[in-house]
Amino acid sequence: MTVTIRRATARDASLIAGFNVAMAQESEDRALDAALLEQGVRHVLLEPGDGFYLVAEVNGQAAGSLLVTYEWSDWRNGRFWWVQSVYVLPEYRRRGVYSRMHARVREAALADGHACGLRLYVEKDNTGAQATYSHIGMQKTGYRLFEEEFDRGTS
Repeated sequence: MTVTIRRATARDASLIAGFNVAMAQESEDRALDAALLEQGVRHVLLEPGDGFYLVAEVNGQAAGSLLVTYEWSDWRNGRFWWVQSVYVLPEYRRRGVYSRMHARVREAALADGHACGLRLYVEKDNTGAQATYSHIGMQKTGYRLFEEEFDRGTS
């Protein structure tokens, strides 16, 4: 099995949006607006200051993707890189695909000069993903995530 990791391009927008729809359905039993989601993916692909996507390919076929966004930390005078929208096709899970994507993110963050660490959030009942993140050396934090979503008339 040959796994390659590459930066996503505009040609990958529909693929990534499809992966995100599948991830939300699978992990949260949540149906996303596919058209709105694809617009959001395209935005990041056109605005690299907001983040970037990686695509994993196995033997030349797309097998997964993830998104990296940034958060400034005044405490550390640096940026946390947030790993988000992680999806690996079921047939490629537990075969090192995510680990290779994560390694690429980590390598890029270490070379960045402003990065102070990696963060991600995971659905509380997604024990498979939590085991993967622990296995690659990430630590569970003592923080809980709170949010307030705004209705922007897009749903």
